[in-house]
Amino acid sequence: MSSSATEARHGKAKGLDRLAPVEILALLASGQQDAAKAVDHAVPAIARAADLVAATLRSGGRLVYAGAGSAGLVAAADAMELPGTYGIAPERIAILFAGSLSKVADLPGGPEDDASLGKRDAGIVDAADCVICVSASGSTPYTVAIAEVAKRRGARLVAIANNAGAKLFEGADAAILLETPPEVVAGSTRMGAATAQKIAFNMLSTLAAIKLGHVHDGHMVDLRADNEKLRARAARMVAEIAGIGFDEARAWFGTADGSVKVAVLLAAGAADADAARALLARSGDVLRGAIGELQAAKSSMKRA
Repeated sequence: MSSSATEARHGKAKGLDRLAPVEILALLASGQQDAAKAVDHAVPAIARAADLVAATLRSGGRLVYAGAGSAGLVAAADAMELPGTYGIAPERIAILFAGSLSKVADLPGGPEDDASLGKRDAGIVDAADCVICVSASGSTPYTVAIAEVAKRRGARLVAIANNAGAKLFEGADAAILLETPPEVVAGSTRMGAATAQKIAFNMLSTLAAIKLGHVHDGHMVDLRADNEKLRARAARMVAEIAGIGFDEARAWFGTADGSVKVAVLLAAGAADADAARALLARSGDVLRGAIGELQAAKSSMKRA
């Protein structure tokens, strides 16, 4: 039996290959559900990490995701969805992946053992950045090397691992421990461990986005509407937030040059797109604050 939780054998795995398919799937599903529960205990650490991410992006730094294998793919997926979902500029996000992402149809294991590769890839990190390092074991040499470089350079460091006492946690500003149970297929951390990692990343990046004003009443108000489905979604957001019809909302969205926030403010009475953008600038790009200022100004005019 391995002393590492992510390598340990599941208590119900004996004879797994002899079970009926529905029994195997039930056991696999149960394993995923048990892994998901591990995130509950990590909520305070995820909240601290979201503060670090939000502060970094607010001050002009970059968000750097680092990992290898399955954990690295989970991190990369979160990173690549931020520009489209929340309008975060792609140049504010970087992905460091052991062996690069150019051959993701096959994940060779060798690069994750290469600490020198990690140090070389971490050359892009500077003190203004926040680096999120993820490793199921918490001891992957490539990822640990990046974390060490990040700390030496004064960057904020978020570490995510599934084993208590992981080396990756040493010196981290936020240490997110996801104590998932042994995998039904021992050591296959693309299963339960990765499920917990995915949930944690979803929570972390979403909370950071909320703090930065990218979410209003559950709407992704900074989405990049670059296809018809997303343009229709954006118009529905404008309609719901501004309390107007879909066709009117779509017209305002066009006038706003594809900005949901600007369209909402135009519908609420902003003089023009430039005035709406000025309201957003004064509110720190938070739509609720901009709406509040606009409404206060209109009330003041009525009293006068």
